Amino acid sequence: MNILLVGSGGREHALAWKLAQSPRLGTLFAAPGNPGIAQAATIADLDVTDHRATIDFIRRHQIGLVVIGPEAPLVAGLADNVRAIGVPVFGPGREAAKLEGSKGFTKDLCARVGIPTARYFRTTSKDGALACLDDFGDSCVIKADGLAAGKGVVVAATRAEAEAAIADLYANGPVEAVIEERLEGPEASLFVLSDGTSIAAFGSAQDHKRVGEGDTGPNTGGMGAYSPAFDLTPDLEERALGEIVRPTIDALAAAGTPYVGVLYAGLMLTADGPKLIEYNVRFGDPECQVLMARFDGDLVETLLAVAEGRLADLPAPAFRDEVALTVVMAAENYPRHTADRRHDRRHRRGGGDWRHRLSGGHADGRRHARVRGWARAGGDRDRGGHRRGAGRRLSRGRRDRLPHRFRAPRHRSQGAAEGLSPSRLLPG
Repeated sequence: MNILLVGSGGREHALAWKLAQSPRLGTLFAAPGNPGIAQAATIADLDVTDHRATIDFIRRHQIGLVVIGPEAPLVAGLADNVRAIGVPVFGPGREAAKLEGSKGFTKDLCARVGIPTARYFRTTSKDGALACLDDFGDSCVIKADGLAAGKGVVVAATRAEAEAAIADLYANGPVEAVIEERLEGPEASLFVLSDGTSIAAFGSAQDHKRVGEGDTGPNTGGMGAYSPAFDLTPDLEERALGEIVRPTIDALAAAGTPYVGVLYAGLMLTADGPKLIEYNVRFGDPECQVLMARFDGDLVETLLAVAEGRLADLPAPAFRDEVALTVVMAAENYPRHTADRRHDRRHRRGGGDWRHRLSGGHADGRRHARVRGWARAGGDRDRGGHRRGAGRRLSRGRRDRLPHRFRAPRHRSQGAAEGLSPSRLLPG
């Protein structure tokens, strides 16, 4: 079977790497791709924003499955147009993709069907946003309504920070925004496959959004992740599936817009149980890298079953009983500014695997702000080995140069991570 993979980042590199392992695969095409993806796929000279050209390519190359990695093509309706010619697609249609395309849409759906989430207020004006701050105490969360690649959220710890974030958001005129209460507790990411009716949990992960040491600074698209999410116990996962994901899938099906693909539920594990922070309508990046490192099945068969409405016919997805860790190394001033660097094959070290991150989608080696993603599986699932096993295998670098969020005391009971030296891995 020939497959078209849409996307150009670390997520798509991980998907290409896993898809290429399937005996069912004929030729894997990727558009626009990147140098890492080119190791596992044929890079197609195709502008995927041109849906007519994409349809022509699919017909000409007898594509049997289209896998759409990023959110933008999904929100733009590419999946709908491909399904219209009878080709299976892994990824939701335009209406279902509003779960990520509009935070207000998702919050309203949660309120309508009783899904636990933070209290919220929708507004299109700066004055309205400022007026609602009194309802949320000393801290709140300000979110731009549309797609923001994981960077459109400000967690304000004080009233002054909230006012500054609102001023910045409305600096160029009216926009849609969601202001919501700040939830407390550990975060976890739960991934769920859905064919529109049936659902199946597809692993968990925890990512680190803030750019700075000690979980400080602005949110990013993700500075690293590990899987499984230690705090998401089996009981909490079942609650999240039953109280959050299942009602969402049922609501979309009832509206005539069935959800087909992977649903990424960002969860806050509060004292009252799991609550939804937000949905993404695709695999996360960098979470996909650690999920693919642990997934023990045939990804082609799994994604095709989802696309064809046969998910219930498959056994539950199986994962290796190991921990996987990925760390992202970024250019200076990320995420506010970008920088170009060149692909260098010397940076394959320590037996790990690069999962390339090319935010600009260039296949010629140019790269932007998020420079490298390094993924590795290994180690134990107990608390002591949760980060230590995978982190130790990344390289032979100095422990004291590991980013703080992946560093812990050396005591095994506290889950020490060691062995990554970013300065040795960056180009230069």
